[in-house]
Amino acid sequence: MLKEQIENNFTYHAPKDGDVEKYGEIRDTAKDFAELLNYFCPESRELSLAITKLEESVMWANAAIARNK
Repeated sequence: MLKEQIENNFTYHAPKDGDVEKYGEIRDTAKDFAELLNYFCPESRELSLAITKLEESVMWANAAIARNK
C-alpha cells in the first residue's frame, strides 16, 4: 500500500458539495432494503449477517465518496 493511500484512508474527509445528499440517499436505500430483508427473512444468524453486511456496504460506499474526490 502506498504511503499516500494510507494517509488518505486515515484522514478525515469533510463532506463536499452534494456529498451529504449522496450519503443520505445511500443510507435511505439501504434502510429500505434492510426492511425488506427483515420482512421476508426469519429472525436468524443469517439475517443478522445480511444486515451487518448491508451496514458495511453503506460504510464502504460512503468511504468511496469521501476518499476519492
